[in-house]
Amino acid sequence: MSVGMEKRIELEMRGRDASKIKELNLDNCRASEFEGLTSDFCSLESLSLINIGLQSLNGFPKLPALRKLELSDNRISTGLKALQGCPKLEALSLSGNKIKDIDALEPLKELKNLKSLDLFNCEVTNVDDYREQVFKILSQITYLDGFDVDDKECEDYDEEDVEEVDGEGDDDDEEDEDDEDGDDDEVDEEDDDEEVGLDYLTKDNIDDDEEDEEDFEPGSGGLDDEDEDGEVEAEDGEDDDDEDDEDGEPEVRGQKRKLEEEDGEA
Repeated sequence: MSVGMEKRIELEMRGRDASKIKELNLDNCRASEFEGLTSDFCSLESLSLINIGLQSLNGFPKLPALRKLELSDNRISTGLKALQGCPKLEALSLSGNKIKDIDALEPLKELKNLKSLDLFNCEVTNVDDYREQVFKILSQITYLDGFDVDDKECEDYDEEDVEEVDGEGDDDDEEDEDDEDGDDDEVDEEDDDEEVGLDYLTKDNIDDDEEDEEDFEPGSGGLDDEDEDGEVEAEDGEDDDDEDDEDGEPEVRGQKRKLEEEDGEA
């Protein structure tokens, strides 16, 4: 269910001050008059009132900053004089309304800044020499229903804007190329550092091996020491055997003497 204009405006404002709002969309709300839409919206630049059931513009507020006004798909047939309170208005859409004759457009002559007017789907477009008459009455406009007096279609941007965009794009491309070149240089430097690092490490390993070979002398340490220790152990073993032999002789002699004594007694 559609809400009324005043309620819709309250929702769109979201607690903001009316004097600070620059854009307002009230499409599809229900309104027979401009309730809640006042001259307090002094900073409003864009206003959309599509399909809200308007039959007249009576009571339309003065909006000194308004530049774009959408009134499509309503039932407006007269009363365009009310828009004279919007001196900065540049684009006006009245498509799908009930405007039937050229004279209803006369009040728009006072809007000196008006550049674009849309009357598509209005009965007035069926009038003979419609375009020629409108351009004659409203000499300040550049586009009527999206086309100029030479039937050239309206463009949404100027050529100067396109050139500026292209220029910015070129600068961006150059910056990208510079960045890519810089990245390549960094990669090359990193590769060089890695190669130098490997060479340095390899060289250190070779030098360490050479120093180890110079420190090594035949006959010192290693197996020679082990041989000397082995000889010492062997000598120690021989001494142990001699002691065992010496100790063994007294035992044999004692046994022999004992046997002789036993024989004599016998």
